[in-house]
Amino acid sequence: MASNSAISLDFLILSIILVQIVGTGAGRIAIYWGQNGNEGTLAQTCATGKYAFVNIAFLPTFGNGQKPTINLAGHCDPDSNGCTRFSSDIKSCQAKGIKVMLSLGGEIGTYNLSSTEDARKVAGYLWNNFLGGCSKSRPLGDAVLDGIDFAILHGTTLHWNELAIFLSRYSKPGKKVYLTAAPLCPFPDIWMKGALQTGLFDYVWVQFYNSKKCEYSPDHIGKLLHAWKNWTSIPETEIFLGLPAAPEAAASGFIPAAVLTSEVLPAIKTSAKYGGVMLWSTYYDDQTGYSSSIRSHV
Repeated sequence: MASNSAISLDFLILSIILVQIVGTGAGRIAIYWGQNGNEGTLAQTCATGKYAFVNIAFLPTFGNGQKPTINLAGHCDPDSNGCTRFSSDIKSCQAKGIKVMLSLGGEIGTYNLSSTEDARKVAGYLWNNFLGGCSKSRPLGDAVLDGIDFAILHGTTLHWNELAIFLSRYSKPGKKVYLTAAPLCPFPDIWMKGALQTGLFDYVWVQFYNSKKCEYSPDHIGKLLHAWKNWTSIPETEIFLGLPAAPEAAASGFIPAAVLTSEVLPAIKTSAKYGGVMLWSTYYDDQTGYSSSIRSHV
């Protein structure tokens, strides 16, 4: 008869094999920080232990010959190099295992890519000023961000795929340049369709809000589930459900935490591409505690 220790070992091995086969269904939470001066510092955001990814929002002006300009609302004044003080915050977040991205675009901005060469130049600027390159005028100081987030919501539909390609070429063994994207939920996304077909993005947090065609509504979860299924067809392997962290955080699409955990998450977590939940934004999450309410279910 087998000993108890042998049985325990066999059970442990079987459990590991089963986890590798079917997955755990566990996800992570991504958050946007930077668009409200009352949301606390970046270091404070990371110190909560709630988030696996923080997107610094935004770099809303770049491309087509424009001087790239970061805008972190009331947090700092980039014109006086006031945002460089967040370098230590970025390093603090990364020391906790949190990936910190710079988010390009947003709803308000004058971003545009006019050509392949323009995409190459923007990629070079991002590398030298926010990633592993060198520049005397790094807006966020000497901290090396983990990657670039594409939050392209208007402007040109061209050359974003080339920007992704050029950025991905800066990846090196031991220091990958992560690429993420936040498309709107109508599928396919108008602006980033070509870029997302490259398969170069590591995480895609789809905005299931401000788009009534595909967001959750109290009487109809089917629209969201249909859109989710479409989004899991893209080459990228991890798709996140992007949501407002409070009713006031978006014009529409807020899902009460109890509904999200009992109805929505169980339905989408069956997908092998489920990666977790993205929230807009730190300020609203601080007000509602939304991430704390859903964290054990994500």
